[in-house]
Amino acid sequence: MKYKVIALSVVIMFLCAGCSFSSLLSYFQKKEPVRSTPEALYARGTQEYQNGSYKKAREYYTRLKEEHPLHEMAVLAELGIADSHYSDKEYVDAENAYRDFITLYPNNENIPYAIYQIGMCHYLQIGAIDRDQSETIKARREFERLSARYPQSKFAPLAEKLVRECKQKMAENEFYVGEFYFKQKKYEAALKRFETVARDYAGVGLDLKVEAYIAETKARLAKEEKDKTAKEEKTKKASGSKP
Repeated sequence: MKYKVIALSVVIMFLCAGCSFSSLLSYFQKKEPVRSTPEALYARGTQEYQNGSYKKAREYYTRLKEEHPLHEMAVLAELGIADSHYSDKEYVDAENAYRDFITLYPNNENIPYAIYQIGMCHYLQIGAIDRDQSETIKARREFERLSARYPQSKFAPLAEKLVRECKQKMAENEFYVGEFYFKQKKYEAALKRFETVARDYAGVGLDLKVEAYIAETKARLAKEEKDKTAKEEKTKKASGSKP
């Protein structure tokens, strides 16, 4: 009887304040705690994720994982935590969470997805061609790992496409550095870079340009060597003609 009086009092308070029935319903919904069943926690976490509330989504996924560690939905919650970090552009935390998932559930069907996502964590941090390409190298390594281990996965074709893109970015970086050395007339250093592109990144769209630069760089090195030899001979002759 006591609870009925309290509920009735709340209703009267809302109606007297001019609130609509929908506002009243919203009030009670907010006051009602989320049920702690695995299904309810996962559903609420997913709802928050879809609404873009990634931090709140993690809270529900974490509750599920901690309160029901042996439930089958705890596996999905682990992946949900990683995805929420990823969507929130927290790529370091996302990578760690995906790696935790792989360690905890090495035989799970979602392992190819987790590896793909780790690759994407690095891929999305790739800088311009004149910057360090460490992220490109890491991304390529993960995509190649996925293609090699799970060639039948639906993520394998995507990974192969991104491997090619990573190779192209690495080739462009090598070529950029080579061209810089070429303009600085450091032809030996330039030639090493151009030859690396020709050897390791054939077929990414730089073949003709690199071939031309290699030929020109070798020609200039040969001219430098010829000029150096001529200068040395001239110096010797000059020294030998002195009394």
